[in-house]
Amino acid sequence: MADSEQLSSSDYTPPDSQGKISKEAETEFSQDEEELIIRMYNLLGERWSLIAGRIPGRTAEEIEKYWNTRSSTSQ
Repeated sequence: MADSEQLSSSDYTPPDSQGKISKEAETEFSQDEEELIIRMYNLLGERWSLIAGRIPGRTAEEIEKYWNTRSSTSQ
């Protein structure tokens, strides 16, 4: 395998105790994404599929989960 094809240790997500790979790394949002979600939520409310349509590579479920997690920790 060529050096450019090797995975670094930061590319590896270890399985959890049940042998499943954590989705946590995949659901991290950039600052720009977070700001866009907040603005879109203020305009559209809980219309997750419409918000997801404005963020490439994100699903409505990911965004809703992010929002609910963010809302529950900010109270």
